[in-house]
Amino acid sequence: MMGMGNIQPRGEAGRGWRFRCGIALFVLAVVLVLMIPLLAALGLQPATLAAITGAVFIINKILLVMVIALVGKAGFQELKNILVSYVPRLHGLGPVGPVGPVRHAIGLVMFWVPLTWSILEPYIDHFWPGIRPNRWEYQLAGDLIFVAGFFVLGGNFWEKVQALFIRTAHVVHTASHAAD
Repeated sequence: MMGMGNIQPRGEAGRGWRFRCGIALFVLAVVLVLMIPLLAALGLQPATLAAITGAVFIINKILLVMVIALVGKAGFQELKNILVSYVPRLHGLGPVGPVGPVRHAIGLVMFWVPLTWSILEPYIDHFWPGIRPNRWEYQLAGDLIFVAGFFVLGGNFWEKVQALFIRTAHVVHTASHAAD
């Protein structure tokens, strides 16, 4: 198994511009999803609504990956602490210890299936119209599963995704990860 060295990009600590931009992108992603039922209530043509819905969900996934890259692990932990502070029962639900192989596999499925499905939706609708229900509830559930996949994958996954956007980042294979 491959591990990442410690990645400490500039501007990650505290609530700097990266954190604020990440939060703004996260809010934008949520607002875009919430706009779909509003657009449906306005009586748009089904084909137009389907096209907008497909575009919104693809854009939503891209925005979420950008949020991860911007805020990093420290920013995500801070965001999680802010959100959890509003729900006292959720305190202490963070991962304990390293992520095992089963949890990692489940997290990858939770990450890739909704992402792949949202990319394929417009093509499925075009080539096989009516094959899938075009219900916003299912699409919202897919987004929630996608986001939950990050929690299941654990904090090291955030560092790995963030490393995709750091030109000088490199993979470090360590003996402790090789035994996993």
